[in-house]
Amino acid sequence: MSAPQPKTVQEKTFFGHPRGLMTLFTTELWERFSYYGMRAILLLYLTDQAHGLGLGESLGQAVVSIYGASVYLLSVLGGWFADRVFGARRTVLYGGVVIVSGHLALALPTNATAYLGIALVALGTGLLKPNVSTMVGTLYDEGDTRRDSAFPIFYMGINIGSFTAPFVVGFLRREFGFHVAFAAAAVGMTLALIAYLLGRRTLHGRGDTPPNPLTAEDRPTMVKISVAVLALLAVVFAVSAWLSGGIGPKPVVDAISYLCFLAPIAYFTMLLRSPLVTPPEKQRVRAYIPLFVAAMLFFMLFEQAATTLTTFAADRTDLNLFGAEISPEFFQSVNPFSIIVLAPVFALVWIRLGDRGPGIGQKFATGLLLAGISFAVMALASQVAGDNLASPLWLVAVYVIQTLGELFLSPVGLAATTVLAPRAFLSQMMALWFLAPAAGQAITAQLVQATEDASDTAYFGGLAVVTIVFALILYTLSPWIRRHTDLRQTS
Repeated sequence: MSAPQPKTVQEKTFFGHPRGLMTLFTTELWERFSYYGMRAILLLYLTDQAHGLGLGESLGQAVVSIYGASVYLLSVLGGWFADRVFGARRTVLYGGVVIVSGHLALALPTNATAYLGIALVALGTGLLKPNVSTMVGTLYDEGDTRRDSAFPIFYMGINIGSFTAPFVVGFLRREFGFHVAFAAAAVGMTLALIAYLLGRRTLHGRGDTPPNPLTAEDRPTMVKISVAVLALLAVVFAVSAWLSGGIGPKPVVDAISYLCFLAPIAYFTMLLRSPLVTPPEKQRVRAYIPLFVAAMLFFMLFEQAATTLTTFAADRTDLNLFGAEISPEFFQSVNPFSIIVLAPVFALVWIRLGDRGPGIGQKFATGLLLAGISFAVMALASQVAGDNLASPLWLVAVYVIQTLGELFLSPVGLAATTVLAPRAFLSQMMALWFLAPAAGQAITAQLVQATEDASDTAYFGGLAVVTIVFALILYTLSPWIRRHTDLRQTS
């Protein structure tokens, strides 16, 4: 009698993959539904004078930007808890519970719980976000050829959730108000938790234990580090409150912005000074710096889908598309739909080109250039519309262009980060990648306040010029980046 095959080979009940993939696919689909559903209406709620918090437009945009930055900043914490304390499975579970609590706080018909809800969703998403993807990889034994095809299936769940959420939540907001719409996000996350709990057996213990648990010897050091971090946070928030002249949303926005700027500087300094990083690895880290700056600038523009582009959609766009009435939230579905359509095309092109394709620097430069072009289109749309409402096709075009840029930069950035990471700092390097969108959105939080009186044409056009110029500089740096990131030449 032949020996039984491993479970990862026997279970072929979800597109030929382990059933655990279905559990994580469903969990991530509903979690993304809740996240993008909330994000689609958050700015509208913050700035609504009658039914929301009544913040000014620029401050509302800054709060949404810093909320997004906080999610990425807290992802570093989520990864640490999974690696050292709880394991990935429990960290995801706790994060989901915190997210539901946040959505429920936003669903309550009182403004007093709004900021608590925003903070809880940011914290919960930070705990959950980096760990679900990690668990997908653990479903497969080393050498299992199905691993490569698992992630496209998993990412399809992400895009299905983010595509449908703006439609559903936008309809509920329009028909029943903000708090019912936030409740729908809570329902989505609750469904994610139910799917996750019911599917626990399909994970076969993956993620149950932390890979590098804290030991008794580690704890005194961790206590000292925690006290130092808390002291730093207290100082940063105190300085921010002093500079702002009081306590309120603005000093919180500014304080988190400072943290998002300081964190990547600290990470790069640590990597370049560590004795655990070899000279060839330091060479690759230096070449990674312009890529990080490009990613930061890219996400500075890309993540304005929830801020300035939402404001433009709500206030300056004709919400009638081919005879059908649409909501401002509709446009945030264009990106995930475009990803679903275009991602397989890009994957096929990169496979066909192989080594003949553009290098990392050229791909990053192209992604950033497309982001800059999208804001140039926004400036043109604002100029052409003048005092009239702009055609919705302008925004559709902008989101499609940004999606093309995302496909050039984002998946390439993830791959480059894992390849170029120093051996002793694999996890920290991925945390550094998450800090690029955090820092980019922190810049936006400051920009929208500093340019409050600027016209849309000047604002979008100015950012377009800055990013296009840096993209051109990055093109010229691409040969240097290729030489210093070629593992065959630097090992």
